[in-house]
Amino acid sequence: MLPRVVEVKPHADGVLAVTFSDGRNGTVRFTEAACFGVFAPLRDPAFLARAFVDHGVVTWPNGADLAPDAMHAAIGRNGEMVVD
Repeated sequence: MLPRVVEVKPHADGVLAVTFSDGRNGTVRFTEAACFGVFAPLRDPAFLARAFVDHGVVTWPNGADLAPDAMHAAIGRNGEMVVD
């Protein structure tokens, strides 16, 4: 079973700090190109900051979410995940 997100902390610069159940931690940031469709509201820093953990997944009130397995792998390789 893959580790799940246990904590997400939005930073003022639009970056999310995430911690996984196995202790791995790192950051997630979005490029401008990634913010379309269901992710369009994330252009607003106030909306981005509304991220929360729902059953081990980083989620927003509009239903947008991030795949924890992709985040875990990218953070393991680079210390961060860039969503583009």
